[in-house]
Amino acid sequence: MSWNPDALLTDPDLIAASALETLIIPRSRDIGGFEVRRALPAPRRQMVGPFIFFDQMGPAELLAGDRIDVRPHPHIGLGTVTYLFEGSFRHRDSIGSDQVIVPGDVNWMVAGRGVSHSERSPSVEAGGTIHGVQTWIALPEAEETRAPLFEHFAKAALPELEAEGIQARLILGDAFGESAPAQLFSESFYLDVTLAPGARFPLPDDHEDRGVHVTHGAVEVAGERFEPGRMMVFRPGDAITLRAGPEGARFLALGGATLPGPRYIWWNFVASDPDRIEAAKLDWRRGTWGQGLFDLPVDDREEFIPTPEDGPGRLLPMRAGARKPGGQPG
Repeated sequence: MSWNPDALLTDPDLIAASALETLIIPRSRDIGGFEVRRALPAPRRQMVGPFIFFDQMGPAELLAGDRIDVRPHPHIGLGTVTYLFEGSFRHRDSIGSDQVIVPGDVNWMVAGRGVSHSERSPSVEAGGTIHGVQTWIALPEAEETRAPLFEHFAKAALPELEAEGIQARLILGDAFGESAPAQLFSESFYLDVTLAPGARFPLPDDHEDRGVHVTHGAVEVAGERFEPGRMMVFRPGDAITLRAGPEGARFLALGGATLPGPRYIWWNFVASDPDRIEAAKLDWRRGTWGQGLFDLPVDDREEFIPTPEDGPGRLLPMRAGARKPGGQPG
């Protein structure tokens, strides 16, 4: 749709440096031979609104015959959203979903009390480029033990915002008077924004927490330039406008309302009560599929990822919206 952001635009150069509350430099992680860069949780900022986990996959070139093979693994207490820029893979889960995702589509899986899923290349030939992001959204306490669900939305079903030099797609939530179709349980927004060189984009001003992760090109704000692989989290209440650098820019903007109370995170489990995590550990280790919290995905039951060994510091309480002094890499 046609959209006029002019009334919201400010001069990025006049935004105070203190408006940038936290700068996060993602850490590299290996997930079975495939490297990802993890921005959330970070030491200085564990969550942005309800977003508690943010992994960028790639960009990486897979040789012919190489595959993405993330074996079945469990989740509780969260929703996962998968979004690709390049490549594809096949999602299968324990409630019977079987869906190939391609660039611009959205896979939204709500774990609730317990679900397992796998993510694999859709064919044995595979190869090509893979580049995308998976994020987790912590559920409100009242929804943590709900029944799991899965929704898929093709790119054409997502709201588009266009203005001179701006193309934006609303992946999840609400922004600028538009609503994405996925069923959410707390206030949030998640946008894929592409800017022409020098174009400006205002962040939504009606959400408490707002973060930006640069994926292509560069953005400028508060006298600083930020290139791919940086996440900026901004102070609540400030009017924030980003400007694309001379090469243009693409970034993901995300955030929403902070959740009350802390969240605990261990491996793939998120909960407001650590006892739920202990119960999920025990259930997955037992392997009594279909008799407790977990089953294995339909048509993908030959293998699974075991839980890691317990160790000190693995069960981490994360205060929703927790903030530490800003401006420092996370």
